[in-house]
Amino acid sequence: MKAVRIEKYGNIDVIEIKEMDKPHPAKGQVQIEVHASSINPVDWKIREGHLTQIFPTKLPITLGLDLAGVITEVGEGVTHVRVGDKVYGQASVWAGGSGSFAEYATTPAGTVAKMPKNLSFTEAAAIVLTGTSAVEALNENMKLKRNQKILIHGGAGGIGTIAIQIAKHIGAHVTTTATSDGIKYVKQLGADEVIDYKTQAFDEKVSNYDAVYDTVGGETYTKSFKVLKKGGIIVSMLMPPDTKLMKQYGVTAILLMTQVTTKFLDALTKLVEDGVVKVHIEKTYPLSQIKEAFKAKETEEVHGKIAIEVKK
Repeated sequence: MKAVRIEKYGNIDVIEIKEMDKPHPAKGQVQIEVHASSINPVDWKIREGHLTQIFPTKLPITLGLDLAGVITEVGEGVTHVRVGDKVYGQASVWAGGSGSFAEYATTPAGTVAKMPKNLSFTEAAAIVLTGTSAVEALNENMKLKRNQKILIHGGAGGIGTIAIQIAKHIGAHVTTTATSDGIKYVKQLGADEVIDYKTQAFDEKVSNYDAVYDTVGGETYTKSFKVLKKGGIIVSMLMPPDTKLMKQYGVTAILLMTQVTTKFLDALTKLVEDGVVKVHIEKTYPLSQIKEAFKAKETEEVHGKIAIEVKK
């Protein structure tokens, strides 16, 4: 089978497509014939070696997290899926998988679920990490409620796209940051207010919010504390809780390390099948053009996701 491998950390030039033997599932794992995957920011961070302290791995590795495909083999003890099932989930090497940028992958069975019936493989693969992140942040961490006010940073990105849709379904008032073509895009998703982060200071435009969902980090994260009401919450995908700012503003701060689990995938599936969440794919590349896909993700303004087609 073909797999996207790296033997050292670096830019897109370290990526190689190699022929390998199919991985076989151990106890509690499944083997999946991968039909599609997608690129997340964490994929290029892993490739460049930025996350070695958090996720230590021994090179070489197969890259890729998200996938959708068909179960071709199950290990001992697996009961909630079986051979022939169409599934989506994750197969990252640091979560016990073999890597999803490959024609076949193995992964713990608890990181996959039956995919939404109304999605193609490509669409399902494009929503795994972004969708479960949004579900976990809004439903589990924030417990967002109707009529509450939430500020979502990076609304035109993969996670922001899903978070806006879920927050609007809950009945919250949604403000988001975007710029250029992204402004029209997030309005189409249902955002009530849009702040152009290139020309407007969000911390001067909004205040007294119940929640902030940060997918940007840095100064955006630290400035977000002042827009929260006392007792509010900020969930960040990038920044560890700042205890000084938590105490100063009387709010809760959480760093979300997304858990791609059957539980959260099943919750996401219901939202998709009920028509609450729609998938937005900016571009699709074949596995053979994985370098071009990474380049687009890292250098272009992407609305939604970049998908990787592995099997037609």
